[in-house]
Amino acid sequence: MEVTVAIDCMGGDHGAHVTVPAALHYLKRDPQTSFILVGKQNAIEAELRRGHSEIGARLQVRHAAEVVAMDESPALALRGKKDSSIRVAVDLVKNGEALACVSAGNTGALMAISRFVLKTLPGIDRPAIASILPALKGHTYMLDLGANVDCTAEHLLQFGIMGAELVASVEHKERPSVGLLNIGEEDIKGNEVVKRAAELLRASGLNFYGNVEGDDIYKGTTDIVVCDGFVGNIALKTSEGLAQMLATYLREEFNRSLLARLLGVMASPVINAFKRRIDHRCYNGATLLGLRGIVIKSHGAADVFAFGFAIQRAIEEARSGVLAHITERMSLIQQSAA
Repeated sequence: MEVTVAIDCMGGDHGAHVTVPAALHYLKRDPQTSFILVGKQNAIEAELRRGHSEIGARLQVRHAAEVVAMDESPALALRGKKDSSIRVAVDLVKNGEALACVSAGNTGALMAISRFVLKTLPGIDRPAIASILPALKGHTYMLDLGANVDCTAEHLLQFGIMGAELVASVEHKERPSVGLLNIGEEDIKGNEVVKRAAELLRASGLNFYGNVEGDDIYKGTTDIVVCDGFVGNIALKTSEGLAQMLATYLREEFNRSLLARLLGVMASPVINAFKRRIDHRCYNGATLLGLRGIVIKSHGAADVFAFGFAIQRAIEEARSGVLAHITERMSLIQQSAA
């Protein structure tokens, strides 16, 4: 299946220096993909010359005169920058010129613009940020990771449905398991919203495992972990901080003495294998799930390697038909509830 992806080339910490080379590398890997590079034309064309690439049938440039700063207010970006690279890229999905868009830009602005332009799928009240995390048993999909601070039980049910359909479509799992993040596995644990959400998930027809705790995320106990954006974002940032601390401790220990440095050299094959196994760049690309179009948020500090995984995520979701599957499942649930 041929897929066209709109790339916001100006977003993130590195802009076109990362986004354009990542698109060019992916173009060589997959002959059934094409890209519309969105942003300041001079900057994009400079990167194309550096990569010895030319505009053609599979590679277009769409000029956007404005750029949304990483710390800019989402409301101001939505109202005041209609020719920003984010807005133009999302518009390309809206009008059907692209099946997906990828941006490393301002998360709040990307969510606000995407929700305003694309709207949500039928039966979905709020889009959620979904991402993949490494686990002992493969990996775990988790949502919401920060889009919705205050959620009702019905919102958590919708997140569970969307997450299940995403995993079923992309991972080709017939009935992926869904866990609800809580402070304990027992049904009596948690606040009233979480307790009610568990009841709804249990009656939904999903493969609902039940409550899961924080350590289950990385154990891979369930395929999907559902929570509100407040809890999800804290869990994610805590995990990132822990990983950084452990990496720092490891470097310090191997530099503590000459003997430690020698042992570090001897252990380098194991250390390098460990780094590859938990390389966060391989998990780059969070889905703004629940919109009437595929929008992928890359980490702002992503390098070319990492941004390529965000592109891959967009293409996989476009080819899997995940939006149609979510719409169909929501329709069935609404019909059964009527």
